[in-house]
Amino acid sequence: MTLIMAVLVANAQITKVQVKASDLPKAITDNIAKNYAGYTIKEATKITENKVVTYDVMVHKGTAMETLVYDKDGKFLRKMPPPAAPAAASPATPAPAKK
Repeated sequence: MTLIMAVLVANAQITKVQVKASDLPKAITDNIAKNYAGYTIKEATKITENKVVTYDVMVHKGTAMETLVYDKDGKFLRKMPPPAAPAAASPATPAPAKK
């Protein structure tokens, strides 16, 4: 089974194309206007993977940022989790003093 899954992943056809907000399906812009009032579309990407089309739409309001995923018809699928914040650099611990 592992071999089959590896072959399927290796043969995956993925394309990503930047899309203008004005070119998004109306259902997407309507959903954002209704459920994310005050947010503006910062970036949108049309993703085609094995002939399945989805849209990743990044919206922001002030410092709040969300990435929303829609299907080809503009139906809301999910909100992507925020990216993990980089680990804060901790101060170097000095080596123990030699005696």
